[in-house]
Amino acid sequence: MSNTLELAKSLISKPSITPDDHGCQAIMIDRLNKIGFEIHPLKFGDVDNFWAVHGDSGPLFAFAGHTDVVPAGDENAWNTKPFEPTIKDGYLYGRGAADMKGGLASMVTATEKFIKENPNHKGRIAFLITSDEEGVAVNGTLKVMDYLKANEQNIDYCLLGEPSSTSSTGDVIKNGRRGSLNGVLKINGKQGHVAYPHLAKNPIHLVSPALDDLCNQEWDNGNDYFPATSFQISNMHSGDGVTNVIPGDAQVKFNFRYSTETNKENLQKKVHEILDIHNLDYSIEWSHSGYPFLTPKGALVSACVEAIKKTKGIDTELSTSGGTSDGRFIAQEGTQVVELGPVNATIHQINESVLVQDLDDLSEIYYQVLRNIFS
Repeated sequence: MSNTLELAKSLISKPSITPDDHGCQAIMIDRLNKIGFEIHPLKFGDVDNFWAVHGDSGPLFAFAGHTDVVPAGDENAWNTKPFEPTIKDGYLYGRGAADMKGGLASMVTATEKFIKENPNHKGRIAFLITSDEEGVAVNGTLKVMDYLKANEQNIDYCLLGEPSSTSSTGDVIKNGRRGSLNGVLKINGKQGHVAYPHLAKNPIHLVSPALDDLCNQEWDNGNDYFPATSFQISNMHSGDGVTNVIPGDAQVKFNFRYSTETNKENLQKKVHEILDIHNLDYSIEWSHSGYPFLTPKGALVSACVEAIKKTKGIDTELSTSGGTSDGRFIAQEGTQVVELGPVNATIHQINESVLVQDLDDLSEIYYQVLRNIFS
């Protein structure tokens, strides 16, 4: 059993469902302590975080990730127990195997190898670890970044171990993410009997033309790194479920995944303009999940691309697809950020798994990234 596999199994065995770290960070801290890292535990509310640094000066490269996992779901539907890591047919099964305890284990063993060979390495190596990525993400990476800013510590390069790969480890790197803007639209009408529609105002009928305009609006054309901004309705609700009453109001929930060609202010303004054209009596509750970020080709992207090529012999693809990640908090400080981790085919699913060989390959990739950054 490799060191990476052994560590991954230790982490998976802890039922660290958000925000309960359940001792995972203690395992990582113990390993990092032994190779000379300065550890800063940072607890905010019920969330455990830590910041660990090796080295005194120079460019700062940080591994970032999370020890929390989503619930296992129906444990009887698993072929193996979700928090009893099991190897079967070359795969390691368990909740968090891919998202992202396998990545965390690979980060630690890669760093151990690098520091053993380069005890007086250039620059600084750091770990930014939270137990609140899968949840509301309020007391995790966001608060750690506030702590670092207050202490005048700036991360130059950050690699998140999120499961970015599609078919084989290293085939895709996320070098950016789209922004996410949410809206809850309420349309006011007038309740009445369906047999007397002239005495009522049906909010569903009133809002339907406006929704059609929103769905067919071209928000931008994207760019070389991002697809065009997407508007999606995620939920609609109106009435009490009976067939003979026109409802008095309707609610529509929607989301924008937006590119760097626009911003949340422009999107909000355009939505209001479209709704106002239709003379609706409405209100919108807005919430913003994250700004878009992009790390173009440069030192960090090149270090990762070359490390993958050397380890796996493949050319990687740069992508900004997928949901949000904690990279959105880190990139806001001007940090170069990429996500590079295991295959994401089974994340958040029953029987989550990762190839055992992929963990060792990923550790070697991370080791080569460190060599490329600090060479």
